[in-house]
Amino acid sequence: MSLVHPRPSATARRKIAGRLLPFLFLIYMTAFIDRVNVGFAGLDMTRELHFSNETFGFGAGIFFFGLCLLEIPGAMFAHSRSARRWIAAIMIGWGTLASLTGLIHTATQFNIVRFLLGAAEGGFFPAVLVYMTHWFRQTDRAKAVALFMTAIPISSVVGGMIAGVLLNLHSFGLSGWRWLLILEGLPAVICGFITLFYLTDRPKDARWLSEDEKAWIVGELERENSENGIGHSDIGILRAFANMTVLMLVTAYFFINILGYGLIIWLPKIVQKIPGLTIWQVSLIASLPHLCAIPAMIFTGWNADRTGLHKRHAVIAALVAASGLTISRLPGINPTVAVIGLCIAAMGLMSYYPGYWALPTKLLPPKVAAAACGLITMANIGGFVGPYAIGFLTDLTGTPATGVLVLVTSAIFAGGAVACLRTA
Repeated sequence: MSLVHPRPSATARRKIAGRLLPFLFLIYMTAFIDRVNVGFAGLDMTRELHFSNETFGFGAGIFFFGLCLLEIPGAMFAHSRSARRWIAAIMIGWGTLASLTGLIHTATQFNIVRFLLGAAEGGFFPAVLVYMTHWFRQTDRAKAVALFMTAIPISSVVGGMIAGVLLNLHSFGLSGWRWLLILEGLPAVICGFITLFYLTDRPKDARWLSEDEKAWIVGELERENSENGIGHSDIGILRAFANMTVLMLVTAYFFINILGYGLIIWLPKIVQKIPGLTIWQVSLIASLPHLCAIPAMIFTGWNADRTGLHKRHAVIAALVAASGLTISRLPGINPTVAVIGLCIAAMGLMSYYPGYWALPTKLLPPKVAAAACGLITMANIGGFVGPYAIGFLTDLTGTPATGVLVLVTSAIFAGGAVACLRTA
């Protein structure tokens, strides 16, 4: 009786996903906890250090100015050299600086360390996106990105629960918010060293794949790269940045970041406005929207790949986010309905990313797509605009309602920019 051996295509896809996605998920989760834990720390930090909402919003957002410095170099280095070494170096640097944030005493120190933290983390996300194009075919990429990026809502849930515990820790003369920042930076340093030994730069170097599996995935990726070059003019990278497709992708990402980081960083303080809640209860309730976003994000990534309608999924997700935020600020609603609105907003926000991040490599030739991913992620500067706008407008008006209106408008613009892309 003859044995039926699995095809190399099936075993290679299973091995690649099983080895890479859990670890990429883990390191992105540590990155995102370090990126947004300042929102939970701000529950006590602003009171202890006498920061206004505007001061806190500026310091939280200035991170993204630093982040933009290495976005394009990070993407290009990952494309042409070693993504593994780049990711490892970044993680060790940002983990160290994240812990140092717990030792600041003034607004100036807060601004400086947040800027340096952003610079240290710069290039991480585009490097990982480019790294994934070295391993996952176009037809698998949205699902892979969705599973990888579920680290965002999961890290917010886990981070919220940990924050609820650490914010009550007062030891060695340090407040709980300081321990929160110090301790949550350490996993990034540890994961940085592990990255050097665990990740493999390219399929041809993977000892954990058989020769048949290596040949299959290398052949598939080379075929896709060749096909993606057909129909595109041979333009230089700098000229590509003036390409309307790239500009619309950048615009969309700028506005979704205004929404995303404005919501994520200020969510604990928005929830804190509900009367009678303890710090632990605020942390738990602020985690609910992120928890709801996890299944929505995974389903959207799967369905976008199944249908091939990545653009449509991103547009609908942006409109869902705008609707949820609008519900959360309707006059006279009770706190439960407001929290439901925030959950809908988070579901829409996180469902936007799988469809969106499948578009650059779908619409652009490989070399241009790598540089474009770096340029697109420079639109992380929206991560400054969102938190600062809410802080400034909250101090100006005495309520976060006007700042939330900015987020609603940003969601609509993010969806509109993607809707304008020509995908066929």
